Amino acid sequence: MDRSIIATDRAPAAIGPYSQAVRAARTVYLSGQIPLDPLSGVLVAGDIAAQTRRCFDNLAAVAEAAGGSLADAVRIGIYLVDLGHFAAVNAVMAEYFAPPYPARATVGVAALPRGAAVEIEAVLVLG
Repeated sequence: MDRSIIATDRAPAAIGPYSQAVRAARTVYLSGQIPLDPLSGVLVAGDIAAQTRRCFDNLAAVAEAAGGSLADAVRIGIYLVDLGHFAAVNAVMAEYFAPPYPARATVGVAALPRGAAVEIEAVLVLG
């Protein structure tokens, strides 16, 4: 299998035993990003919109390191500690994506690493 590990210092380093992304042939699996600043490794301050933007910016950096962009996303997974933030997250996502939108699931969770309010993962297909 044609498989490679994707890494960039423009996104936070993994905080566990996983890669930022793995490319298998034309498909790139981006690990979930919480709203960590890539330079400091600290959770960004601000509301759910600010945290969501940081997640998408981190994902965009990893997508670029893989040779693609968020425009190549075919699936997005969003994990929210508070599903009351659903509309705000949708508004931010609309800043990063244009129709046709990728497939998506949004899941309510009890907690996320480092006390984050949101985590977002993606699958890209390149070429």
